[in-house]
Amino acid sequence: MAASSGPQMVASWPEAALFTFPPPSHPLPLAPAPAPVSIMRPFNMPDDVFAAALDPKVPLTIAVVYAVTVKALNMYNRSRGKQPWAVSKTRPFFAFVVLHNLFLALYSAWTFWGMLGGMRRSIVHPTAAGGLAATVDSFCRLHGPAGLGASLYFNETSGQWNSADPAAAAASAMHAGSPSSTQAGRIWNEGLGYYGWIFYLSKFYEVLDTFIILAKGKYSSTLQTYHHAGAMMCMWAGMRYMSAPIWMFVLVNSFIHSLMYTYYTLTAFSIKVPMAVKRTLTTMQITQFLVGASYAIAHSFVTYVAPITVVRPVVDRLAAVAVPANPVAPAPSGTLGALMRLFLGSATKQVPAVAVASVQEPTMVTETIHFSQPCIVTAGETFAIWLNVLYLAPLTYLFVSFFIASYVKRSNAVHKMNGKAHAGESNVMLAEKAGWDAARGVEREVYGGEHMVSGSASGSCSPVGNAELTTKKANGKTRRA
Repeated sequence: MAASSGPQMVASWPEAALFTFPPPSHPLPLAPAPAPVSIMRPFNMPDDVFAAALDPKVPLTIAVVYAVTVKALNMYNRSRGKQPWAVSKTRPFFAFVVLHNLFLALYSAWTFWGMLGGMRRSIVHPTAAGGLAATVDSFCRLHGPAGLGASLYFNETSGQWNSADPAAAAASAMHAGSPSSTQAGRIWNEGLGYYGWIFYLSKFYEVLDTFIILAKGKYSSTLQTYHHAGAMMCMWAGMRYMSAPIWMFVLVNSFIHSLMYTYYTLTAFSIKVPMAVKRTLTTMQITQFLVGASYAIAHSFVTYVAPITVVRPVVDRLAAVAVPANPVAPAPSGTLGALMRLFLGSATKQVPAVAVASVQEPTMVTETIHFSQPCIVTAGETFAIWLNVLYLAPLTYLFVSFFIASYVKRSNAVHKMNGKAHAGESNVMLAEKAGWDAARGVEREVYGGEHMVSGSASGSCSPVGNAELTTKKANGKTRRA
């Protein structure tokens, strides 16, 4: 769509056609190109394996089996009075838990570093050419050559990959009608396609966290089961439909997990971790839910304007020239000519002159046209975004309910002690403490509390101590540990 202004970013409503369920099957996910084996690329994934893992039956089946198994083992632990399993008291189990935490810490750090490099190569700084619009373009469009307006996007109407810039489209490397997996400059080929796919598979492995809890005789909360199953589906949707916001889930979540599982590993060896670190970890875990949902939603309401330089021919028309239709040699004049016309008649007919067609000389003219570019252009991307939003909604609600319950409880306590709450500073302090209580409550429900540190049933690994984990529901009742 053409626009009349320079580069800018504007708010806009998403088109209703983008909210389609089930989303169309095209475009198909693009497998990363083979690369030389290195620490950051230890293996190459075959195209058929890449596509098969993103079949919706894979995450759906694993999520259902996981949820049913957890439910059954919760019932088993309840029947045994929450007694730890015999295996949980053995040295091999302790070694397994430590290695599990260490592996996830190292893997998460590896993913974060790989994604960070890809983002640095892909994202345009707001002060660079194109300004903020170029930055938004580099976040929103995952395929094609770098440059504002030069991206390739899938046109669901035509079923083809297009570009706002004809020159960029002509120069873009294509393979079988799809963007080339070797073209650098955009997030997908710079790392998201590779690290994001492996990160998606890691969500299946992370369910071992739950089974470690269960082996210690504990219950796995419904919210924790929901968290793991939902993470599988959200990562699947983001990678399957190549939705722009999924980079944040991979980058931020891998960073937080690298710290979290490092903490678990250190604590297993009785290495004391400062309380400030514990609080920071818990805050980061909850913040990623709240910020992630807001960031994902924003993509559906953002449009940016890209200036596209085009060269087109302009025709200059010259004046028409009148010439005889059938010119002949001039007739004799004078007396001789008059006698010839009298006895022989006219040798020629007087034919009116006609105009020759206008002479056209094309001139090439360069001009700049501004095109409005919606950040999200496919129903698949939209589906992935709003699936993530719906997944994070219950976690956000839980945080708010914990916050309200804690704030009310602390406020009532201040009233009883002082007769009335101090204005200003007291309210700020109450809100800060209530926010911390809410973060601890959600962290405990989602990540399971005492589960990842040692092989003993009484071990504690939560970034907050056991004494700090008493939380209240919004109705004031104590939540079950």
